[in-house]
Amino acid sequence: MSLLTYPEAIGVGLLQGVTELFPVSSLGHSILIPALLGGHWKHDLDVSADGSLYLNELVGLHLTTALALVVFFWRDWVRIIRGLTTSITQRRIQTVDQRLAWLIITACIPVGIAGVALDKVFRTTLGRPVPTAIFLALNGIVLFVTEQLRRGGTGRRRAEDAVSADEEHLAPDELSDRRITRMTMRQAVAIGAAQILALLPGISRSGSTISAGIFKGLNHEDSARFAFLLATPVIGGAALLKLPPLLGPQGNGLRGPLLAGSVAAFVAAYLATRFLVRYFENRTLIPFAVYCTLAGLGSLAYFTIA
Repeated sequence: MSLLTYPEAIGVGLLQGVTELFPVSSLGHSILIPALLGGHWKHDLDVSADGSLYLNELVGLHLTTALALVVFFWRDWVRIIRGLTTSITQRRIQTVDQRLAWLIITACIPVGIAGVALDKVFRTTLGRPVPTAIFLALNGIVLFVTEQLRRGGTGRRRAEDAVSADEEHLAPDELSDRRITRMTMRQAVAIGAAQILALLPGISRSGSTISAGIFKGLNHEDSARFAFLLATPVIGGAALLKLPPLLGPQGNGLRGPLLAGSVAAFVAAYLATRFLVRYFENRTLIPFAVYCTLAGLGSLAYFTIA
């Protein structure tokens, strides 16, 4: 079993922190870039290799990515946790915070079940460069189609998004939560279930959920916000499940590099979140769609010709 070096860990941490939140697939890039670089990067960072802990290392880095999301949205999580607590104690779902808490919980159930049941299949069968390149190109196509359908009428800013007189004093994030909580539980579950597609290397978790949110009538800003709130418990929970092997004898020699990579992932994820929250206030998925399609097709051509 090869050990992750410090340069590899820091490089993968920076890559993971950015690509987990940008709609371009962190797992896809974590497979394709080492394969394109070749040499010891290709050897050490191979998800599908027998006995490889690379996937555990990758998912372990997700823990600090989730932490970065918690830090960025800490005020929101305080309100959400308070809402969940009062909802349970009072046995009701009436306020915006209470409803948002249950929307997040129910939306995370499908991907949680799928992740546990299908993890090995996706890792051993599809965690290779050629399938990953194909899925990355498909990810770009999905983002592009989402924008085209939106222009045709799907996902446009709804009339009820207008601010009423009693909402004028609310902060932008609170207004966004009010719009999000107008969804039904069924709509939230459908958006959350879109995260299952991210188990396919090359398909983006945030891209899938943002696209699903747009299809369900949310605007870009609200879709991105809901996607980031959903991602926090999902990637944090997945990281905790993958950490035990790294804490045992198998993790000997990996903990130092993993710690360095985790710090890099935290910084990258925090900055990426800060950028994307502002970006989606008035911009679209098109640049990411173009990038994913070209990067996927280019990688596919390289691996099939080489």
